[in-house]
Amino acid sequence: MFDILVYLYETYYRPDACPEPAALARKLSAVGFDDVEISEALVWLTDLTAMAGVEHTLTATSTGTRFYVQQESDVLGADAIGFIQFLESARILSPLQREIVIERALALDEAPVSLGKLKVIVLMLLWSQGKEPDALMFDDLFIDDEDLPPRLLH
Repeated sequence: MFDILVYLYETYYRPDACPEPAALARKLSAVGFDDVEISEALVWLTDLTAMAGVEHTLTATSTGTRFYVQQESDVLGADAIGFIQFLESARILSPLQREIVIERALALDEAPVSLGKLKVIVLMLLWSQGKEPDALMFDDLFIDDEDLPPRLLH
């Protein structure tokens, strides 16, 4: 599914450039993606688009601290939670966007969610909202962190 999401991001500069779901499914199938993965990706993307279009002014300006329940911690893992907190503190994600990222990660059938997949979720959220990360953040979203030592706070 994530290969399809990355393909969409790379192929369609803006989400409104994507064809309708039925035509998109045919194009993805013609490119060689599996029908089951296409279906999963389209459902996941439709849910993301529905959530990303919702505006809540109270949560968008929240300055509170986010605590993760055990289920969220189990699914996300420490690396993903740390990365989400980093993105929020860098003002890449608003509190509302953070919640969408968490919900979309919880919708996956894996635990813990790899940092690479979480980065794709963030990228797809920003893409679905028509926002583009700045160049430094874009690089950070595409660097493979599994090959790097962990970040240390000083």
